[in-house]
Amino acid sequence: MSISQYIFWFLSFVAVLSALIVVFAKNPIYSVLNLIITFFAIAGHYFLLNAQFLAAVHIIVYAGAIMVLFLYVIMMLNLNKETEPHKKQYVKLVAVVAAGLLMLTIIGSLKGAEAMVPAGIVNNNIGTVELIGDKLFGEFLLPFEVSSILLLSAMVGAVYLSKKELH
Repeated sequence: MSISQYIFWFLSFVAVLSALIVVFAKNPIYSVLNLIITFFAIAGHYFLLNAQFLAAVHIIVYAGAIMVLFLYVIMMLNLNKETEPHKKQYVKLVAVVAAGLLMLTIIGSLKGAEAMVPAGIVNNNIGTVELIGDKLFGEFLLPFEVSSILLLSAMVGAVYLSKKELH
């Protein structure tokens, strides 16, 4: 086994373990902190796949911005065990059954997925900034510009709606 395989298995173990802690932790703050660890482990997988740009964006967007927002909301809600509603047993059982059926569906849909990838084709440039830039500003230039205009108009609309009328 090569060093990248050892790193893969270590990152996989860390990701699965921290994801399980997210689900089973009693304190929501610990769940959020372990979710950040899970995101870093997934970003490590992106690095192993030679997708450095994707890993950096994943860390900045998910582990940075969104998780800070989650922490802020959890701290603002001030969740206590006394005020938290208790779920009935049958609701928990239905959730477990639904999750199991979802897992079976995913496993069934991925069965034979390795046969769809042609053997022997390896592209070391997958996920690099250069390749993403070439695709984004070449083949997908029009959708990229349309989405930027849409985001700009949404920002202008949000600023306009948040302004108070001066009379």
